Amino acid sequence: MPTPIKMPALSPTMEEGTLAKWLVKEGDKVRSGDIMAEIETDKATMEFEAVDEGTIVSIAVAEGTEGVKVGTVIATLAGDDEDSAQAAPEEAEGSPPAPAQKPAPDKPAPEPAAPEKAVPATAAKTAPAPAGDRVLASPLARRIAQQQGIDLSSLSGTGPNGRIVKADVETAQASGKTDTAPTDAARQGSAAEAASATPAKIPDFGIPYEAEKLNNVRKTIARRLTEAKQTIPHIYLTLDVQLDALLKLRSELNAALEPQGIKLSVNDLLIKALAKALMQVPSCNVSFAGDELRKFTRTDISVAVAAPSGLITPIIVDAGSKSMSAISNEMKELAGKARDGKLQPHEYQGGTASLSNLGMFGIKQFDAVINPPQAMILAVGAGEKRPAVVDGALAVATVMSATGSFDHRAIDGADGAQLMQAFQQIVENPLALVA
Repeated sequence: MPTPIKMPALSPTMEEGTLAKWLVKEGDKVRSGDIMAEIETDKATMEFEAVDEGTIVSIAVAEGTEGVKVGTVIATLAGDDEDSAQAAPEEAEGSPPAPAQKPAPDKPAPEPAAPEKAVPATAAKTAPAPAGDRVLASPLARRIAQQQGIDLSSLSGTGPNGRIVKADVETAQASGKTDTAPTDAARQGSAAEAASATPAKIPDFGIPYEAEKLNNVRKTIARRLTEAKQTIPHIYLTLDVQLDALLKLRSELNAALEPQGIKLSVNDLLIKALAKALMQVPSCNVSFAGDELRKFTRTDISVAVAAPSGLITPIIVDAGSKSMSAISNEMKELAGKARDGKLQPHEYQGGTASLSNLGMFGIKQFDAVINPPQAMILAVGAGEKRPAVVDGALAVATVMSATGSFDHRAIDGADGAQLMQAFQQIVENPLALVA
């Protein structure tokens, strides 16, 4: 029996994805472990491996297709002992078609259409969707209809057994066949979706431009940051940190680690410093979860990395207990995978706090947006020579501005201030990092 290949859930939160690229074609033989496709999730582009052996007899979803629901049949695989020609492709829109309805006994069977008057496929219509509590429609068609305020019961479906599919809804939308008033479900869409939705038409004022379609990662960034700013009461705390002692320690450690091919960055040391500070002030290593406050016993630091597809935050797990050389090696590997779009879900999902560093761009100070469900993020700027008081006297020191963004539902201002102070003391007395 042919095996349907379905859109996989490549992360616990994945509901749909983009089938970015097929690496096989119809007629190709695959073995377990062969890479069949590249799938773009809301965070990264990931490879999809074959589980069974056989021949690809049909591809139901073309590469480049967006919004493919998890569980949708994307291809069909026939075993080596099966006749490929007999393998019928599965429906590509998700749920199986409803069983055919039996015609009323007193109703004559419809006459077959005359062959010389074949109707073009784009105009073909089957019987209207059956009346009753449930209209036969694919999940994708239902979602589009809900968003556009289209009454499914008024449409005729071209799918199996009169099932309404995406093309039927798009045809109705193009012809202006929409409800004058949206349904309750359409009106009650989530506030986050409504806030992040792009207006249908934005005036360009005659300015030349090129339109670039958003990828899934950029869409997710837009949605999550909108949610964060709308739902999380941010409080921002900024202080200056002297870096001279940290830079001296880094130079000494790099000299000692050079034979091992390890070179620590300032960011590696700041990751460890933030983790140590969270261990000293555990009231900031928390997450607001509705009716409970989650207090974490491990410091997992998410580090913002700029990738071609958009910002992503790979995680240094248990950074507080790792050596700086281990953090450095792990960070280099994760950053490379992030830029190549090869991070696995467990490498970017989670984290108890975040670090964002724009110092390499010369940015002096900035306020970062919290990455939910975390409750804080530390934004650090560039180290620069500034007048400072050193050992009671005015001198020139290398100073960095650091700003903590805190979820005020979970972290009080005093606790956030204690964390910032602990971070400052660790960086200015960095031997604590190697203790």
